[in-house]
Amino acid sequence: MNSRIVMRWDHIELLVPDRAAALAWYREWFDFVPIPQPDEWAKNGPIMVSPDGGDTKLALFTGEPQAAAEERGWRRVAFRVTAGEFAAFARRYRASGQTLQGPVDHQTAWSVYLSDPWGNALEVTTYDYAAGALTVSELS
Repeated sequence: MNSRIVMRWDHIELLVPDRAAALAWYREWFDFVPIPQPDEWAKNGPIMVSPDGGDTKLALFTGEPQAAAEERGWRRVAFRVTAGEFAAFARRYRASGQTLQGPVDHQTAWSVYLSDPWGNALEVTTYDYAAGALTVSELS
């Protein structure tokens, strides 16, 4: 009998100074939208947002962003996308004039790196390595 618990990512909590501004930013760049949550959370709780109906969530709490702290509880949030989505995101983000680092070749995946306006480190990755290589040639 296997006694292991199957774990899945439920949510990642981010501290931001303005939940509404963070919602707008994550909606624009990652298609995150608010999902239903208890009324009790409206004032001081998080705004729960998701790009996939609630399977993958960010919890946007009001607070001092971890990027301002000397030590952080986590290093980066990485989002997995297809090669086509990777290319579309990188093109659109760069065209907006914002800073995007990469693409970086990880030998099995391609990644680009960015920060949200509050300094939270983010990564967009595709494991579609061959198609990603074609995308990278377009982005370089």
